[in-house]
Amino acid sequence: MEVLGIDIGGSGIKGATVDTTTGDLTAKRHKIATPVESSPENVASVVRQIADHFAWTGPIGCTFPAVVQQGVVYTAANVDPRWIGARGQDLMQEATGSPVILLNDADAAGIAEMTFGVGQGRSGTVLMLTFGTGIGSSIFIDGHLFPNTELGHLLIRGKDAEHRASSRVRDEKNLSWKRWARHVNEYLAYVESLLWPDLIIFGGGISRDHKEFFHLLKTRAELKPAEFFNEAGIVGAAMAAAAGRAPE
Repeated sequence: MEVLGIDIGGSGIKGATVDTTTGDLTAKRHKIATPVESSPENVASVVRQIADHFAWTGPIGCTFPAVVQQGVVYTAANVDPRWIGARGQDLMQEATGSPVILLNDADAAGIAEMTFGVGQGRSGTVLMLTFGTGIGSSIFIDGHLFPNTELGHLLIRGKDAEHRASSRVRDEKNLSWKRWARHVNEYLAYVESLLWPDLIIFGGGISRDHKEFFHLLKTRAELKPAEFFNEAGIVGAAMAAAAGRAPE
């Protein structure tokens, strides 16, 4: 089944059509910058532009960097606070004229990696972490998702972890790989002390550069770079839409 997957991030909104039986993109990814004023209406307008780019009229899976339950957005760490309480799924459906499934971005990325990527067939506790504008997380226990974990907001020395160890922070502070890895290691150690995962999947766009820094990271658990890199959210979103529901 071919489905349009759209991944909304703090800096960019990207989409592509996906073969949900294989996880392969069936068209070149299209990306538009997230509006500076990332209000619900402005973001929905970009989602419509991406759907129009593909001349898409079928089901759409759409991620969002926040807690999403039954299509309603409940947090807004890296987007306009007007998203809190917004009926995001309904808004996207009205904007595109298509049936939409809205879900947490890291949950979508985890679904892709657990189905077609490095988590495929893995039992036990698997933790997916996405490093981008913030830090997203998804947890799978014997293949079953525990949704909306938002572990990027754990406090480390008085700050949200994503304000210390995200990819955005590395760029803004011009940190070397070695110095950034120290921040990431502090975060990973804290998460491991709470969850004791068997496998940690390291995702987000920066995972493409994993050869630059993986040797600097220290974990008790097995640590692997995401196979889908920054396309995992697109694939997982499309899979959720093909299933006709967000993960619960």
